[in-house]
Amino acid sequence: MTKKQRTIMFHILGSIGFLMMPVLFSPDFNTGRNLFAIRPFQNVFCRQVLLLFFFYLNYYILLPRLFFKDQKLLYVLISIACFYLILKLPDWIFFFERTRPSIRPQFPARQHRRVSRFVMELFGGGIVQFLIIYFSSILMKVNVRMDEMREEKTQAELSYLKAQINPHFLFNTLNSLYALTLEKSDGAPEAVLKLSGIMRYVVSESAQDFVALSKEIQYIKDYIDLQKLRISDNVQFSMQIEGSPDGKRIAPMLLIPFIENAFKYGVNPDEDSVIDIRFVLSDYQLHLTVLNTIAATSFDEQHKTGTGIENVQKRLNLVYPQKHKLQFATQADGMYLVDLKIFLES
Repeated sequence: MTKKQRTIMFHILGSIGFLMMPVLFSPDFNTGRNLFAIRPFQNVFCRQVLLLFFFYLNYYILLPRLFFKDQKLLYVLISIACFYLILKLPDWIFFFERTRPSIRPQFPARQHRRVSRFVMELFGGGIVQFLIIYFSSILMKVNVRMDEMREEKTQAELSYLKAQINPHFLFNTLNSLYALTLEKSDGAPEAVLKLSGIMRYVVSESAQDFVALSKEIQYIKDYIDLQKLRISDNVQFSMQIEGSPDGKRIAPMLLIPFIENAFKYGVNPDEDSVIDIRFVLSDYQLHLTVLNTIAATSFDEQHKTGTGIENVQKRLNLVYPQKHKLQFATQADGMYLVDLKIFLES
């Protein structure tokens, strides 16, 4: 059940429960009489319906359109008018003398009769109920508004982080193409075609909140094929996928920074290097490990970019809070390990 469905269910059950209260606490509830034929009950039930109507009027219209729009004086005047109508309208429609009912219900216990009469009088008065409804609607609306503001802030942060992805990725890939052109490699035209396909995916999918995991993995494969065009034969590369990505979804461009770093910092053309990438997919979890040699290479500061891993960590915290585990480890044999587990949405 989605959050929206839970909210709708909460309001439906809450409304039903609210309308049932004068029925359950009526002194005539157990007498077998038709409650809706009794004028005092008609009066109380009418006020209950008006109170429920005012709750949603205040929740959906008055608060968002007046109170939160700095029209507080008009809001207060309309609230006072609503209070007066709720207090008086039932008496005008179902006029009755506010005395103890002439027909006294017979209850096996006097204590229950006294409690029921007290609750009935409390409902009949309307003032306490109006205040409860009034402040409840305000508190609930303020809470919803705060949640919306937090969600808007989160979406703004995600949009900013996504905006950093494309330049970062393009920066690294163009560096690879530049290296190929310097070497006058025959693989340069193929690399341009690969880059075109990759950027098409980036443009079409990175704006989405979630994409099919199968598409994301295919995108990673295309990126790896592009990188293979420039690495030498002394790089021992392997990629394994255990399990099926079908039916699983993931935030786009979330895994590629780990793959990029393996090729960027794990490959030295003068030494033997290892890059091992493993995907283990279960029903609700993705387990990615990236193992690579720590290459003894250096980069000029102007060619370095630290946005990749920092970016992906922020996005993991925003998109998968409490649903991921990310670890980095430098091993004794000179290998660097990235271990990521994510509980995925289906």
